Amino acid sequence: MSSRRDIYRELCAAAQDNYGQDEAQQIAKMIILARGGITHSQLLVEPNEELVISDLDDIIKDIRAWRPVQYIIGRADFMDMELEVGEGVLVPRPETEELVEWIARDTQPGATVVDVCTGSGCIALGLARSIAHSRVWGIDISAEALAVARRNGERYASHVNFVEADALGDFSFVVADKVDVVVSNPPYIPHSDRALMRPNVTEHEPSIALFVPDEDPLLFYRSIARTARAMLREGGALYFEIYEALSEQMCAMLRAEGYDYVELRNDFRDKPRMICARRSLITR
Repeated sequence: MSSRRDIYRELCAAAQDNYGQDEAQQIAKMIILARGGITHSQLLVEPNEELVISDLDDIIKDIRAWRPVQYIIGRADFMDMELEVGEGVLVPRPETEELVEWIARDTQPGATVVDVCTGSGCIALGLARSIAHSRVWGIDISAEALAVARRNGERYASHVNFVEADALGDFSFVVADKVDVVVSNPPYIPHSDRALMRPNVTEHEPSIALFVPDEDPLLFYRSIARTARAMLREGGALYFEIYEALSEQMCAMLRAEGYDYVELRNDFRDKPRMICARRSLITR
């Protein structure tokens, strides 16, 4: 039988060639805590206790095949939530938490919010839990993603409405009245940048949620901005998570689409990854 320490070392060894030492250690810890049913303190204080993970061999094969650890354990941490994720749903990223926090700080209680390309529902649910008395919709074209988002909603914010709609079409039908906030983390990575990315993303996470044509990398942003402008009330705000290489083009595009105030912010890695654009308070 194997101890907690033995399994931790085995998992680290499996992950280290792909991810490097620090990330491999984090992956090993995540798997042991999730699949071994123990706490971090138990792993540290009682490393020699026996641990049984029945599908350990399969997990090691998955790690070596670059399958994301969040898919292996079936969940991803986001803010104060443990969200269900799996193939067909983008893994939530830490920088997206920063976007949610920015929106929550700048939005009044009772706001109406629409999250476009909701995926796991992380943004919609984070905002529903952070903005008091808010009404929140999450939309996505993927029925698979929406099924996951609804299950996450049942656990964390059952009042969020998840609706199937196309970000490249007119999704304004989801809300009858004007809204205060539209937010999106849409596909934005040019296909030509695919070769620069690791296989845990390119071979496992849904391409439909990641990539855009090289000849029109702002495709989703522009379409969403146009629909959002018709949906937003005067003074309403449009927020995007953006690709750092497109920050200048994003600012120019939003101004060209009729937004009067555009603010770009850096994430915790000091990269320009978030943007806010507002409708004028002055009626034209």
